[in-house]
Amino acid sequence: MQKKKRILLKIGSNTLTKETDNLSRGKIEDIANQIALLKDEYEFIIVSSGAIAVAKQFVKLESQQDSVFVKQALASIGQPHLIRIYQEIFRSYGLLTSQCLLSYSDFEKQESKTNIINTINVLVNNNYIPIINENDTVATDEIKFGDNDKLGALTAVLLGVDLFIIATNTNGIYTKASVTNKKPETIREVTDYEHLKQEVLPSKSSHGSGGMLSKIEAANVTKQAKIETWIVNGLEDDFILNAFGNKVPFTKIK
Repeated sequence: MQKKKRILLKIGSNTLTKETDNLSRGKIEDIANQIALLKDEYEFIIVSSGAIAVAKQFVKLESQQDSVFVKQALASIGQPHLIRIYQEIFRSYGLLTSQCLLSYSDFEKQESKTNIINTINVLVNNNYIPIINENDTVATDEIKFGDNDKLGALTAVLLGVDLFIIATNTNGIYTKASVTNKKPETIREVTDYEHLKQEVLPSKSSHGSGGMLSKIEAANVTKQAKIETWIVNGLEDDFILNAFGNKVPFTKIK
C-alpha cells in the first residue's frame, strides 16, 4: 500500500471566524469536507488557533490583571468548545479527531520532542486527526508571537511533513508595489527568502496576533528543513482542493 503524504494545515483565527466576531461552523465543515475527499492520499495534522475567539462569543471577563492573563483565561474557556465543535463536525464527515496542547518549551527538550512524534504517529496511524494548539494557559508565546504560525512550522519540521499549508485571509503573499497601488498581485513561487522578506509589509491580522511577516518567518523555518510551504486563502471554499488543482492564486515557498 502506497504511503500517504503528510500535510500540516495551520488555520488562523481570521480563517476560522471568516473575519467576523464568531467562529464559523461552515468554515470547519468546509475543511472537514476537503479532508474527507483527500484522506485516501493524504494524512492531515491540524494546528488550529481560535480558542480565544470562541470564548469571546460566550463570556466577557472582568479583571484588573494584565491583558495577557485575560487572554490566557479566555483560551482556557474557549479551547474545550473549539475542540467540541471540531469533533462534532468532523465526525459527521466520518473523521476522527484528537486534541494535542503543546508549548514552545516542548521543542527544546529531546524527550518531549520524541514523545510528541510517537504520540502523533500513533494517532495518525489509527486515522485520528490531531488538532494542535498552544497550551495558552501556561504559555504566552502564541499570544505574543503570531497566531500559531511558528508553532505550525516547528511541528511540521518535527514531524517531517511533506507539505505545510498556512490558511490565511489573502491570496498568498502580495508584491509590495501591488499592495501600495491597492491592486494586490500574488507572488506565485518563492525560492529567494531574503527577497521575499523585502516584499512583505508589516501588518497584524484583526483576530489573530500574526500577520504576513510571521507567516514568512514560519515558512523560513520549514524551508530550512526542505519542506515546501503554501500560503493559501482559507476564507475561500475548497481552498485546499483548489490549490492542489492550481485553480486559485496562492504562494508556494520552496
